[in-house]
Amino acid sequence: MNDPNQSTVGELIKAFYEERRGPGYLDEVCIINGWGDVVGPFIAQYTKELYIKDGVLFVRLTSDSLRAELSYSKSTLRRNLNALVGREALTDIVFR
Repeated sequence: MNDPNQSTVGELIKAFYEERRGPGYLDEVCIINGWGDVVGPFIAQYTKELYIKDGVLFVRLTSDSLRAELSYSKSTLRRNLNALVGREALTDIVFR
């Protein structure tokens, strides 16, 4: 006896955030919170700022050499971060 008007709490929370912040907001939060898990604690300590705009993750780093090294791994990082949310939420990563 499933009532089509009933929703789970998770569905209601997701709908609330998508209505207030736009579609994909929870995916963006998951990606930003998962950054340290994907790159590890060493790289995470050199990360100054993270934000997502129009499917692009902007990463501000405090190390120029690390920025250069990570630019070679952009596709792998993007794939691993997208795997956190189970869809292609990120189209690119920009290191600053």
